[in-house]
Amino acid sequence: MSQQHYRTESGEYTFDDLAVVMGTYNEAEAIGTVLSDIEDVTDGAAEVVCVDGSSDRTPEIARDHGATVVEQEPQGYGVAVREAILTPDRPVVVTTDCDDTYPMERLPDFLDEINDGADVVSGDRLYYGAEEMPGMNKVGNELFALLASVLMGERAHDTTTGMRAYRREVVQKIRWTENTGLSAELLIRPLMRDYDVRERPIEYDERKGETKLDPFSGGAEIAKSIVKVALEERFR
Repeated sequence: MSQQHYRTESGEYTFDDLAVVMGTYNEAEAIGTVLSDIEDVTDGAAEVVCVDGSSDRTPEIARDHGATVVEQEPQGYGVAVREAILTPDRPVVVTTDCDDTYPMERLPDFLDEINDGADVVSGDRLYYGAEEMPGMNKVGNELFALLASVLMGERAHDTTTGMRAYRREVVQKIRWTENTGLSAELLIRPLMRDYDVRERPIEYDERKGETKLDPFSGGAEIAKSIVKVALEERFR
């Protein structure tokens, strides 16, 4: 049964039209805080979807907070997040991570941008300096953004952020192919197809729990995805 959506008198989207989605893998230390923050900011109106391959209590904690949990074998970041963004039927989808690094208090601002006509709203972690981000990760993310900008012919500031808002029709119309590099793909393809994509500064906090991404092998995979996706879009 399709979700019933509610509008203000102006016809704008509200939190009843919002789904917040994430891939989760052994994040029991942080997931409860993230879901509590979403519930507080949206007054419990937003749908939450977690696609999970955990061996710890992450899915149990998520269900205790009212989230929909889709369990799958661990297959990587992109497989989980792709499933997460395509699962809900609400018209606005926001991706985030489950490690308590992203500011859920910015959800109203992202929704305002969608109501203002944006197709994609992307959180720029690097704008404020990302002081809580490990130095190697910060340099890598700056290089990813530079690489993508050169290949696209258009400036992008943070291609690998995990916090973005999308109109549902955008994520449904595009065929997503990447795994480790999905976060970059989720920005590059809409930008190069002339969707209204807006980057907005966000704060970024130190993660809770251990990172799952190897900075060297993971970084190489992201760089390969950026090149592959940008060239595909340029010659499509």
